[in-house]
Order: sequence, then structure tokens, then C-alpha cells
Amino acid sequence: MEKFTGFTKGVNLGGWLSQCDYKKEHLDSFITEKDFEKIASWGLDHVRIPIDYNVIQDDNGGFKESGFGYIDWALSQCKKNGLNAVIDLHKTVGYSFDKGEKESGFFDNIKYQERFYSFWAEFARRYGNDDSIAFELLNEVTDKSYCKKWNEIAKECIKRIRILAKDTVIIIGGYWNNSAEAIKDLDAPYDDKVVYNFHCYDPMVFTHQKAPWVDQFDVSKDMSYEECGYSTEVFIKSFKEAAEIAEKNNTVLYCSEYGVIDRASPEDAVKWFKAINGAFEHYGICRCAWNYREKDFGLSDERMNGLIGELAKYL
Repeated sequence: MEKFTGFTKGVNLGGWLSQCDYKKEHLDSFITEKDFEKIASWGLDHVRIPIDYNVIQDDNGGFKESGFGYIDWALSQCKKNGLNAVIDLHKTVGYSFDKGEKESGFFDNIKYQERFYSFWAEFARRYGNDDSIAFELLNEVTDKSYCKKWNEIAKECIKRIRILAKDTVIIIGGYWNNSAEAIKDLDAPYDDKVVYNFHCYDPMVFTHQKAPWVDQFDVSKDMSYEECGYSTEVFIKSFKEAAEIAEKNNTVLYCSEYGVIDRASPEDAVKWFKAINGAFEHYGICRCAWNYREKDFGLSDERMNGLIGELAKYL
């Protein structure tokens, strides 16, 4: 795959159909028509829609038409506003990047894996072969120990998707929460419509400063952009290996999450986005910022008023 056309610059709709309380009131109101209009006005070409499996599947693995109703509506809004969409499975039965979700067993449980395959087969049936829609198989595999099994599961899932959706672009990332470093341990792409995915929140001490859920780094201090030590040149260096591996395997890179926590100043956030944007442009990396609203990273939140026009240049 030479180019991920139509998915150059996007923003995540995190916290709508994932990482939420799942109440109807929330699902009906968190994202509105005006939000899609605003996203398009920022000059973006797509959204990423994180979805937790329980919005779509019941406890027995059956499908909920009410859940698909939200996706159908979102896709209609995308088409209305000239946007494409990445459908991202943010949590599957038996696995979540967030330990607080208390999902476990996926990588060893065949029944859970079958639920995963059936989820994607149904999405392929409903939304496959539409070049405005791409599928991201699973958000943020954590442990490196899952690597071998994840490659096997991903390959089987792609096989099943291809029965119904031969032309849909499929996005796959590696361990360490979709680290760029993990790209080297992903299997070669199954076919010419598979894209390598990574996330970037480097350095965590800046992008996640004062985040209460982070325990693997000391993020207790306030930090300015100048103190974090990251520039476009640093990002270029850190993405170099992944970019070379993607080129060697005849595919491209997609960064489906990157962003700065709202504890950092808006002005410093703009500086960080400008720096990482330079590296994305250097390698031609398609990307999708985290996050449109709330979830501690909201780009449309009130704190960004007055600066979002400038920041949008660097998404």
C-alpha cells in the first residue's frame, strides 16, 4: 500500500461509544451534528470512532441494532460533511488496554477470540468495501508477551474480514500500547490493504503531566513544552525505524492517537502539536489526534478557545 488516501488528518471521537457510562442519554447527546460540521471546518478529512464491544454485542455475543444505529448515524454525518471514518474496536470481550475495565483472558480464550472475529465479520458485512471506512482491529495491546498470539489472532481476523470485505483498509498496531517501537515485531502485512498503526504521547512526563491514572512514570510535576526536550527532529528520529519497516513491507504508517493532556497550558500544547506535525509531514504519516471532546485531552473544550484555529494547522 503506497498511500492511505482520505485519512491524512483526523480527530478521535473518544468517550462517546467507548470509555463511558453507556447510558442512552450520553450516547444520544455526547456527539451531535454540529460536531461533525466543526471537525470538517478544521480542515480534517476523517474521524476515528472508538467503540467498546458491549455497545454492539450482548452477553451472548448477539448484536444490538441500537448500537449499530449510532454508527450508522455517525457514518451518515461523515458523508454529509465530507469526512471518512476509522472504526476502532477500543475494548473487546476479555481485553482492554485499561486494567480498570477488568477484562481478561482474551489471548488464551478461544470463545473470546471467536466473539472478536464475529464482531469484525459483522462490521465487514455491514460496512465493508466502502473506501470511506477503515477498520482498526484492536486498540493498544499492552504487554510484549502478547505479541506472537496477537499476530496470529490478527491474521485470522483479517482472513475472515476478507471473505466479505476484500477492499477495506485494515489497521493493526503492536504491543506497548501501539508503540512505534513495536512495529518491528508485527507480521508482514496480510495483503496490500493493511496499514501499520502506532500511538505517540512522547514524552509522557509532558503529555500526561498530573494524570492520576499513570503509574509507570512520574508525572507529578508541571512541565512546559520547552522543558520536555522534544522537537520535530527528536520525533523524526523516534519514528525512523517504524517508517523504514513500513516502507520495506510495502505499507504506510498511521498514528491513530496523539495529544496533550489539559493540565498542560494550551499554548504549550500548540507547540507540541507543531513539533510532532513536522515529523508526520517528513515521513508522510497519516494521523488522528486524541481527542475531540473531554477525556482530559479535548481539543474542542473551552480551554482551547482562541487557539484551536492555530492548533488545527498542525493536526
